[in-house]
Amino acid sequence: MNRKKVEVYVVLLEEGTDTIRGTQAVDLGDGLYKLLPTPWYDPEDEIWEFLPGSVVRAKQSKDFHGHDILVAYEQVGA
Repeated sequence: MNRKKVEVYVVLLEEGTDTIRGTQAVDLGDGLYKLLPTPWYDPEDEIWEFLPGSVVRAKQSKDFHGHDILVAYEQVGA
């Protein structure tokens, strides 16, 4: 089954200011998404709240321009 990919934002930790990073995620349905790494993902440079490969719940939010975005807020499973 070919699942739809969407953009989900993940909070970056230890940045000093509130920062989010957009990445592709596979829409699993029921508000669940499997995060995919960005092509330039570097765990030494950015500490994501939820790592690539994680299944997360995401909620609608607004970016600083007022656009609707999906933001990961909870990891599901181990």
